This record gives sequence, C-alpha cells and structure tokens, in this order.
Amino acid sequence: MNKHLLTILLSATVPLSGMCAVHNILDYGAVSDTTQLSTTAIQRAIDECSASGGGTVLIPSGGYKTGSIMLRSHVTLNLENGATLYGSTDIADYTPVSTDYVSLRTNTPTIQLIYADKVTNVAITGQGTIDGRGKAFPKLSWNDEGITRPHLLRFIQSSDITVTGVTLKNSGCWMQHYLACDRLKIDGITVINRNNYNNDALDLDGCHNVTVSNMIADSDDDAITLKSTSPRLCEDITISNCVVSSHCNAIKLGTETNGGFNNINIRGIVVKPSADQSTQYFGYPGGIGHSAISLEIVDGGTMRNVNVSDITIRGTESPIFIRLADRARPYSPEHPVEGVGSISGVVLHDIIIDGAGPTGCSITGLEGHPVSDILLHDITITHAGGQPVTPAPTDEKRAEYPESTMWGILPAQGFWLNHTRNVTLRDIKVHALSPDARPVIVATDSEKLTHDKQLVISN
Repeated sequence: MNKHLLTILLSATVPLSGMCAVHNILDYGAVSDTTQLSTTAIQRAIDECSASGGGTVLIPSGGYKTGSIMLRSHVTLNLENGATLYGSTDIADYTPVSTDYVSLRTNTPTIQLIYADKVTNVAITGQGTIDGRGKAFPKLSWNDEGITRPHLLRFIQSSDITVTGVTLKNSGCWMQHYLACDRLKIDGITVINRNNYNNDALDLDGCHNVTVSNMIADSDDDAITLKSTSPRLCEDITISNCVVSSHCNAIKLGTETNGGFNNINIRGIVVKPSADQSTQYFGYPGGIGHSAISLEIVDGGTMRNVNVSDITIRGTESPIFIRLADRARPYSPEHPVEGVGSISGVVLHDIIIDGAGPTGCSITGLEGHPVSDILLHDITITHAGGQPVTPAPTDEKRAEYPESTMWGILPAQGFWLNHTRNVTLRDIKVHALSPDARPVIVATDSEKLTHDKQLVISN
C-alpha cells in the first residue's frame, strides 16, 4: 500500500472528540438580542466544552447579553470580530461566589461578569468586545467593589491563562483582577474603563510568571497595577510595550503589599492623558493623573529587584513616587501586619517626563526604616515650575494612604528624599517652564546620597 495513503488512513482513525472542538453558543440557544439573556446558553456551552476534554466556545458576530458566567479548565472563549458580550445591567443576573483563598476583598461573596477559580489552561481570545456596562451600578458604599458593582474579569488561583486580542470596556469596578495566578499571558488587548469609580485597567495580585505586552489602556483609576493583598508576593513579572492613560497612577506597585514584589521588569511604556475628557471621577483637570510611576510598600512586605525603564510620560502631576510607610492593613483580621516592610534594589532609568505639574517627585521612608539601594539615571523632567522656596514636610504621614500628592508642593523641583540610604541619581535633567526657587534635590535624614553636581538644564 502507498505509504502516503496509509498515513491518511491511520490519521482518519484518530478520535477527534475533545480535540479542537468548537462549541458555538448559537447551538445552545444564545440569541443576538440585547433584550434577552443568553447566560444559560453560554454557560452550557462552556460546561460541555470542558466536560468533553476542552476546546473553543465561539461567540459569533452579534450582540449578546449575559449575567455571570464561570469559565472552566481547557476552554478558550473566542469572540469573533463583530461579537460583543454585554453585561446585564440588572444586579440580579450576577451570581455571588466565594473563594477559599484568604485575602483582602475575598471574605465576602463577590460578583463578576466572567469568573474562574482553580482553573487551568484557559484563554479569552479574538477581535471581539466584552462590555460590562458598569455605569449602571452606582457606588453605594466605601468598599463596594465586587459587592454591588461587578468586576468584568476575575481569575483566582488559576494557571496557564491567556488573554489576547480582545477589547474590554466599562466594568463596574476593576476591569481585570488576577489573584494568586501562575503563568499568565496578556497580549494585544485594549482596555477602556472610565465609567465608574475604582475603574482600574489591570490588577495583578500575588501572581507569578506573568507577561503583559502590547496593551492599550485608558482608565479613570490606576492603569497597570501590581498588588499583594496576601502573603503571596507578585514575582517574576514582565510588562512591556504598552500605551496607558490614567487619572490616578499609570504604573503602580501597591497599595496592598502584604507579600511584596520581587523580580519585576517594566519597560517600553508610554503614559499620556486620556483623549476622552467626558467622564472623570479622579485626577486633575485635563485628564492629568497623580503619578506615572508609584512604587509602594505600606502593609509590610518587601520590594526588591524592580527595574523600570524606557518610559515616556506626558502630563502627570508628580511623576515618580517611591514610598515606604506603615499603614499596616492586614489581609485578614487573624493575621495582623507585623513590622514595617522594606524597599531596596530598585532601578529607574531612561525616562522622559514632559508636562509634569509643579509638585515634584519623592523617595521617602520612615525614621529607622530607610528606602535603600536605589538607582535613578538618565531621567529628563520638564515641569510647570513657578514655585517659591518650600520647606520640607515635617509630618511623616506614617499610616496615611500613599499618594504622590499627599504632601502638596514638595521642597524640590526634582526629587525630595526623606529617610533614604544609598540612593544614586545620575544624569538627571530638570527644566522648569517658569522660574522656580526650589533646588533640584532636597535630602532630609538621608545617608550616602550620590548625585551629579549640576542637574538643572535651565530655570
């Protein structure tokens, strides 16, 4: 027998069940009609796809309304070009779920549009859109994220996750929350989240082995956010080649820091004001954010081996903020934070900052707990200027919520250092658009500070 014919015959005998199976939600009763719920049909397609060994759940072109859906292992949710999943605007269509992962914000059942807990090998792909329509859920209390306002995506204790290509819009609170996940890849997505309070674009919380690339994000709250709400630190994470807008902090490690951060590499990021000024909950007029880069340890934990480079920034009030403090918020009442954390081994370089506000940048620790071993080099700052000589703050604000503007106008037009050790500033250039009487650097209770003798281009 011809060996090529034999190969074809043998291949034809291989069972195809569970291999690349496609489950079209229309076959399960979904309808392209945003007046009708397709939740049950979409969930059936996901459940059967996973039970049969895995494959793809296809969302074809059209608009589909859904409440909460639960992703299962070995399922790819693929949204065709022209397909949109619309979140229901009725809170009764969202299923409260609990997790056994003990962490801040998980003690109460939460609601979300798309949820997964302890899944593996899951993907959300395609050129379609998921629109949470989160403006329908008003803020009712101080900490109601995920309680009365749904997240759009939430993955907990999951592994081998891929999110590519899709557009994510209009969550009720955080857009994407990945908690205690391993081997996560996010690539080429667009995030628009400007329709409610706490509208972060991306939250990586206690995750390991993560790559984020080619994301375009426009968020009212923080954009690229790493957190550690439990003792599980964020570790081995690379974020690159993104364009982000935020009315708060474009790149932020914190505020929750119980575990801390290790081996974080962030590079090739453009930070700019939002092109859409129609809706704004936080920030300054004109879409200006609080900071471009905020690196914080305030709930215990350690920060080490963090590299932020090749960042281009336009329009932030206080572009760089490094803060060690002692808010000490625990991840559970049974596990109080014991002692102040630490920040060391941080490198920021090749950063261009244009259109900064007059506030200035800061690197601050606490008495007896200095921020240490920090290197900043090849940084250019153009700011508004126009400030008189300004005294250094005397209130450490030891336990206050960390924000780059928490002290108001700082004593330096470049960097104010307080409680630091072994900080090196090299090739730092500062240009004030209006005459500014403040020095470029002011250091209080800071040991072994190394910097160029002349740092100002012009004033």
